[in-house]
Amino acid sequence: MLESGVTFDYGQLLMDCEFARLIKFALGGIPVSDELLMTDDIHAVGSHGDFLSLDSTYRYMRSQSQPKLIDRRVRDDWEAEGCGDLYRTATAAARQLLADHRPEPLSDETLAALRAIVESTERELGVEPAAVAF
Repeated sequence: MLESGVTFDYGQLLMDCEFARLIKFALGGIPVSDELLMTDDIHAVGSHGDFLSLDSTYRYMRSQSQPKLIDRRVRDDWEAEGCGDLYRTATAAARQLLADHRPEPLSDETLAALRAIVESTERELGVEPAAVAF
């Protein structure tokens, strides 16, 4: 949020969501085993070898965090595609979401629970019932 909540940036919201998702992934713990650490491959390739071309690297790299907005391509590929930045990517994704997303309707049970909360709060505060339909 910007300007004490007066201004809201949907691109920033998606970036914050991405960062939170990556942090949550890391806090969930990263599994460690000889297989996942690829200790056999490390011994076979040696300290100055090429690990990126190994089948095991490709097999396990996708099990790690998978950002949706952060661009992890090599610099040459990133530059060839126009050097896009995270904010522009996030803003474009936010616009796409706003244009295309159709949320599932809330269930009758959820609507009834929300209505009960509103009515209870209105009674507690002594205000007239809202004319908002749930």
